[in-house]
Amino acid sequence: MEWISKTDPSGFQVRWCEELARRWFDEGHWQNETLVDAARRRMAENPDALFQIEGDRRVTRREVWQASLRLAGWFLSRGLKPGDVISFQLPNWTETPVIGLAARMCGLVINPIPPIYREAELEFILGDCGSKAIFVPGTFRKCDHTAMVEGLRGKLPALRDVIVVRNEGALTWEQVTSGDPVDESLLPAVDPASVLIAMYTSGTTGKPKGVLHTHLSYGHRVRAMAQNYPIVESDVSFMPSPVTHITGAIWAFDMPWIAGNTSVLMDVWSPADGIACIEEHGCTVTGGATPFLQQMLDVAETAPERLKSLKLFFCGGTTVSPELIMRANRMIPGAVFFRAYGSTEMITATWGIQDRADAKYGAETDGHVIYPVEMRIVDAVTDEQVPEGEEGEILMIGPGLFAGYIDQADNEGSFLPDGFFRMGDLGRQVYGDWLVITGRKKDIIIRSGENISPKEVEDVLFGHPAIAEVAIVAMPSAVTGEKGCAFVIPRAGEAIDLPEIQRFLTDAGLAKQKFPEHLVVVDDLPRVPSGKVRKDVLRVRAKELAQAA
Repeated sequence: MEWISKTDPSGFQVRWCEELARRWFDEGHWQNETLVDAARRRMAENPDALFQIEGDRRVTRREVWQASLRLAGWFLSRGLKPGDVISFQLPNWTETPVIGLAARMCGLVINPIPPIYREAELEFILGDCGSKAIFVPGTFRKCDHTAMVEGLRGKLPALRDVIVVRNEGALTWEQVTSGDPVDESLLPAVDPASVLIAMYTSGTTGKPKGVLHTHLSYGHRVRAMAQNYPIVESDVSFMPSPVTHITGAIWAFDMPWIAGNTSVLMDVWSPADGIACIEEHGCTVTGGATPFLQQMLDVAETAPERLKSLKLFFCGGTTVSPELIMRANRMIPGAVFFRAYGSTEMITATWGIQDRADAKYGAETDGHVIYPVEMRIVDAVTDEQVPEGEEGEILMIGPGLFAGYIDQADNEGSFLPDGFFRMGDLGRQVYGDWLVITGRKKDIIIRSGENISPKEVEDVLFGHPAIAEVAIVAMPSAVTGEKGCAFVIPRAGEAIDLPEIQRFLTDAGLAKQKFPEHLVVVDDLPRVPSGKVRKDVLRVRAKELAQAA
């Protein structure tokens, strides 16, 4: 199979294999349409169906569709054309699916940015993808996002418009959605093979990696998810995961159009409020990283009947213990709980269980690999396939695989010649086609489902005058799944503590999410003969410290 690099309308270089593309079209995994086509069909069926709930807000399909047409008209009035990038750094608000649909109407590339990101991340991402407009929430959770973006304008020549949502600003949401809905005949033709989304994920190189998905790859996984779970019109999904992450985006933007269900959003997570939300709206489907499930079970323990409407909870994004899934099954006997596995690059690579009779697999494995996803477990050094049950590096390919990274250098070494992608994780294939994740080849901390690059934080801390050397690894956390543990060698005669480290990182403009939460001051670090730090040894020590706490 020949893989080539071709230029997308966005100007990004994307990976393409004509042989696989023909196969995936022939087998129906790829469809020659975008979400706009699915939304138009839902509008024809029942335009007044409830699309989404967020707090006291209720929006119908018609309201989302009309608002999207008005925003699309504004996009066109600003001269935006297919392939141009627009960003948003918004909480889980009902405006976000409007942005998502309007962008698709105009063939624009969507760039979601987590609200927790600050100047350092924002400057890099907006500059790297060449974003021309960004939607921000004004002030949210004590951060003035408008001022933050405006302070970066001089460094971002491509950025023309900053639209403020639910707040005052030079250009507001009300202004960009106040025009007449655009005549659909004026909308540009959009190639489903073109890039739909540029989503950044932390990598081992220290800088975020821009992940490119096309309408084809992204849309395939949404449809497959709706079919395999399955999700139907009567379902009500509850989504506390950020819509700026791949999971939240799918369930907030796409699933209500693809499956016809109603989605419920929550902008600030609270387990008590989450349970109240599920109970009030009769939510049937939800999911998220380990902390969401763990905290929800802790609060619901005295009154588990409040979650009786749930039928499905998928859990992933970080380490998920079998006991947590079994505990959930015991507490809420009417629902199916399971672990699932995927990444921004390979969305929902495994499926969970559909029946409580398979609860053992839902708790003890990270999901079932179902065609058209193909998986290999290979020796991490030789790339030779290992026997079933043996640990190796996980490789995957399928119609939901991303089209490559924005920075072509990030693609180097990430793919085998036949297109299989190195997931960066270690695992074992068991019970036939079930997968168990055993560790990570990548040096990543997953805190509350958020990927954090230790190197990015280390690079900043190396600039602290009191720090001679620092190595940050994942430490188990009962609250967030994992947290950063910093092993620091101070400079001679200097002292360092955790508050000072956090102050320094704040001044550097890093998101608080990335701050180390545990500090170990050491005289030296374990190393290999070449001098490279043995982070595997440090991870073991961090785990021991967490267990002893």
